[in-house]
Amino acid sequence: MASILPADPTLDEIRAALAPLIAASAAFDGFGDAALDDAAARVGVDADVARLAFPGGGRDMIDAWFADIDAAMEARWPAEKLAALKIRERITTLVETRIDLLAPNRESLRRALALLALPTNAPHAAKLGWRAADHMWRLAGDTATDYNHYSKRVILGAVYGSTMAVFLTDESEGFADTRAFLARRIDQVMRFESWKHRRASRSIERPSLARFVGRLRYPGR
Repeated sequence: MASILPADPTLDEIRAALAPLIAASAAFDGFGDAALDDAAARVGVDADVARLAFPGGGRDMIDAWFADIDAAMEARWPAEKLAALKIRERITTLVETRIDLLAPNRESLRRALALLALPTNAPHAAKLGWRAADHMWRLAGDTATDYNHYSKRVILGAVYGSTMAVFLTDESEGFADTRAFLARRIDQVMRFESWKHRRASRSIERPSLARFVGRLRYPGR
């Protein structure tokens, strides 16, 4: 979904326009100069200028591609449209939408994840995983600011990552096996969340032993 570039585009505009085209070529050439040059030629951008838009090389190309997936996901499912669904359905819908968006470039995704798996790219891989989970939770309407803000994103990041691992080798029609796997993982998460809420409620209602002992020692307090 490359954008139409203005007459004098910024590097950000060039990066956004080239990202999906690079991803389409990366299945054959990887996230390197060959894919970048091909994408630049198709958009009519000088190759040297295109390289300036991706100073981090392949890592930045993957970053821009995943950002493009984020944008496409939000375009299909803006927050107001998701609001009509239950929270479980919102998260499931968003992850399945990402599957649909990535499906045409599954080999490119395999190459991208292999590159991000390199030890030097581990911090960047973690950042991108967090960004995807955060984007999905925000679209789903999450407004938590306490520890739940972090725990929700860590859990969803793990669910999304494991789902992508299944997706890469899934040969079932319509990626039915991947969708079934996702449904099971989401079910496990929802059960855990229900248990957590029940446990928190019991903790609030449970009498305090320290307060009870204190009242024995200091009646009337």
